[in-house]
Amino acid sequence: MVVAARRQIGQWGLIAVAITATGGPLALAALYAPELLGAANPSAGFVALLAPILFLGPVAIWWWYARRETSSGGLYSYVRTAAGRRVAWVQAGLWILSYALYLLYTTEYIVYDILSSTFPGIRPYRPWLEILIPIAIALIVLGGRAVMIGAVAVLAIGQLALVVALAILTIGHDAPASSFQPTAPAHAIATASAGIALLFVCGSLPLYLGGEARNGTRTLPRALIVGFLVTAVAIVIAVFPIAANPAFTRAEIPGASIARVFGGPGWGYAIGAGVAASVAGVMIIEYVALTRLVHAVTGWSVRMVTWVVAGLLALSGPVSLIDPDEFYDSLIRPSLIALWASQILAVAVFPFYVRRFRPVRLWHWLVTAAATAILAYGLYLNIVHTGAAS
Repeated sequence: MVVAARRQIGQWGLIAVAITATGGPLALAALYAPELLGAANPSAGFVALLAPILFLGPVAIWWWYARRETSSGGLYSYVRTAAGRRVAWVQAGLWILSYALYLLYTTEYIVYDILSSTFPGIRPYRPWLEILIPIAIALIVLGGRAVMIGAVAVLAIGQLALVVALAILTIGHDAPASSFQPTAPAHAIATASAGIALLFVCGSLPLYLGGEARNGTRTLPRALIVGFLVTAVAIVIAVFPIAANPAFTRAEIPGASIARVFGGPGWGYAIGAGVAASVAGVMIIEYVALTRLVHAVTGWSVRMVTWVVAGLLALSGPVSLIDPDEFYDSLIRPSLIALWASQILAVAVFPFYVRRFRPVRLWHWLVTAAATAILAYGLYLNIVHTGAAS
């Protein structure tokens, strides 16, 4: 187990990381979750409540892991303890592939989908944004831990404020209590709830900062739970009023469209820009987690890995400009398939991890089955077609 000697991130810093990593909340509440409602829209509130319940299995396992040990290896370290080095290398390899690809293609999504739909006038400047956004993210991480935590804290506070504003705008109009009832077709409710549940998958990213967390086995589990609960509440309060206005789910950014109609153009711009920042915040945490994992697996210095990833990010912008759509389409599916496969491995070994410390109980097997099932659904979606992921 590779554990950092210096633990410097306090409880509030970890909470900011967990909130930003889990989605982030604004992107999930204003963009991804509404788009997944489909025919379950009349039961939007019920779906929003059910989704985090379906994902409790993985969260419970991450929480149990973090209470036992914290390290820069994150899920890799737990798999290694449970199943040995070779299985852990497979898990880490899949995880690294997934998030390395995600870092490369997500800027294209931010620029060509989120920002372009929010600010149509930026179209002539998209090539510059493709180059500058990855550089800005790299500079934040290269600035050191304090700069990174500061930026992440600002992003966490900012997007939560916008989630509250969005909820006030929508609840102030039509917010039917009936949306918390399972009136939509059962299949539609099940599909929408499972799809939204999968959006919580990046909630495991703070585990890779465990080696730098002060009193990590106490503060990190708390941060994981707070990040999960805050994001779950954000989705509920922003999504359930959509049941009265199903047309918004077909907008390019549902939350921005709602804000524009109910609050005016300024609010639409604010939500759209906030969604872009929310996705960029996840990229920052992924970048940091990637450097810690590569350090844990290879022994290379974190600083060297950080510079290597920065170079790849800087190159991704110019390369993607050759054909932005093809660049995105060719990378997203292998990234998501590798993501779900790596997550399945990490939870499937949970009983064997527990056995290292205490007798395995029935509930350990049950939570493993529940966690594996929801993650396997994510893998299935992305083998059949590109599914949901954070």
